[in-house]
Amino acid sequence: MTGAETEDDVPLGERKTVTDFCYLLDKSKQLFNGLRDLPQYGHKQWQSYFGRTFDVYTKLWKFQQQHRQVLDTRYGLKRWQIGEVASKIGQLYYHYYLRTSETSYLNEAFSFYSAIRQRSYYYQVNKEDRPELVVKKLRYYARYIVVCLLLNKMDLVKVLVKELSEEIEDYTQRFNTEDQLEWNLVLQEVAAFIEADPVVVLNDNNSAFVTSNRLLEGSVPPLEQGMVVGQLVLADALIVGNSNNQVKFSELTIDMFRMLQALEREPVNLATQTSKQGTLEPNEKPAKRENPHKYLLYKPTFSQLYTFLSASFKELPANSVLLVYLSATGVFPATHLDFEAGPYDFGGVLTNTNRDVVNGETVQKRNQAQKEMHCLHPGDLFPFTRKPLFIIVDSSNSTAYKNFTNLFGQPLVCLLSPTVYPKSVQDQSQRGSLFTLFLYSPLLAFSSICGLNSVRRGLWERAQEFLRKVFRDIGQMITRSRSIDQAFLQFFGDEFLRLLLIRFVFCSAALRLHKLFRESRSFPESYPELPKQDTVESSLLQKHILELATMLDVQSLFWDDSLESY
Repeated sequence: MTGAETEDDVPLGERKTVTDFCYLLDKSKQLFNGLRDLPQYGHKQWQSYFGRTFDVYTKLWKFQQQHRQVLDTRYGLKRWQIGEVASKIGQLYYHYYLRTSETSYLNEAFSFYSAIRQRSYYYQVNKEDRPELVVKKLRYYARYIVVCLLLNKMDLVKVLVKELSEEIEDYTQRFNTEDQLEWNLVLQEVAAFIEADPVVVLNDNNSAFVTSNRLLEGSVPPLEQGMVVGQLVLADALIVGNSNNQVKFSELTIDMFRMLQALEREPVNLATQTSKQGTLEPNEKPAKRENPHKYLLYKPTFSQLYTFLSASFKELPANSVLLVYLSATGVFPATHLDFEAGPYDFGGVLTNTNRDVVNGETVQKRNQAQKEMHCLHPGDLFPFTRKPLFIIVDSSNSTAYKNFTNLFGQPLVCLLSPTVYPKSVQDQSQRGSLFTLFLYSPLLAFSSICGLNSVRRGLWERAQEFLRKVFRDIGQMITRSRSIDQAFLQFFGDEFLRLLLIRFVFCSAALRLHKLFRESRSFPESYPELPKQDTVESSLLQKHILELATMLDVQSLFWDDSLESY
């Protein structure tokens, strides 16, 4: 109770209001802190706990709205405390998104984070002599920026980064804290993240046009009528990022950030679905939209990676696919391989450890007869080929995964990045891999290898429309090929996997025609191999690529006659 009042001076109803509020506040904090103890993997264990936490926060939020005046006068409720509740609800929605991969929850998180800023809930914090409150405000900004990045709200991100920079400066000047360097690093990381895209699409007034690369309704080439393909559905995806020196923010490397969007549908705003626009209330669950469930693993150890793989494998429904995406530094074998080499003799990709990394590649320092421990070898994935498995490896040693054996006869495809790039491309590797860029936004990647820094929006949209036609043709090349491995067709029924396969073929064909990419190691590969004449070296596809190059006025960078390239 406030001031010099005794408890007896306060009406019973108001006293009960304060008591109920304190109970809800304590209960909400207790449940929220318990979220940390939930296992990060497995679909079932967390749902009921999340539901209880969400219910309590919904009650708490509505309660403080209904009884604001009493809580102001009798409890001394501060605006930053309301901001804290809103921030926690935003975090809950964001974690719901991470757990379910339902992109609509991102919009809900954004609504709450946005309201905190619009209503200046944290404004008074700077006037209080409590550094821990200012840190709450800084953390709120960092979380808000992550959600805006995932929703491609780049203009707002730039404004928030500027505000965060000013807040950090004020914080470090007022309080002599030890975390100044950490906060400055946060600023540097997000600034690098914003600048990671190699090509800017410009509006007529020269402002940047933000493109979305999530799956849009109608953007996937449809299957031809009567075409028989597999009925498998992509249910789970492990997205692993362990590339040295790559731009990152909040445990997301730029490659992970791009790949997770390539495996999501465009978010639906729940407010428009439920006619709750303008109100800030925790919403009901969105209508089910089939996004594959994802685990985002930043620099995992071998144990962590294997635990998540096993959990995904165990819970994979019938007729479903597990996708494993590895963006990681290559680990190479120390000895020369002989013809009897097995699945643990080719090296693989790095898993996290404290050991030294030399020039971005790890080199064995042990007995040559022993295998590298901190490495995911192709053989490590063999047990998981008992179910349909779709693997993407973006690494300097991706070709280690060519040496697969399909032991169990289940559908299995590996898409493997080039292992060597021309110097001009290699110099850009900190801003993300070219191979992943092709799988995320083929036109962005194509413009990048052509040395374009910007493209006018009108031209961009014409080129995208042309690519849709090209992708329809690639889809038909794959389904009509007489010599293609059936594994590709078994995955072709799923929209996400169909688009990844089509983009992979486009990437392979474009790099083969580009004059800078001369070594065979500079081309993507796959297991099983694609029939080249039907797909990546198809004369029709080569003609399309030259047409696209002409449209962008970069035709001189490509071989005009495919015979010249050999």
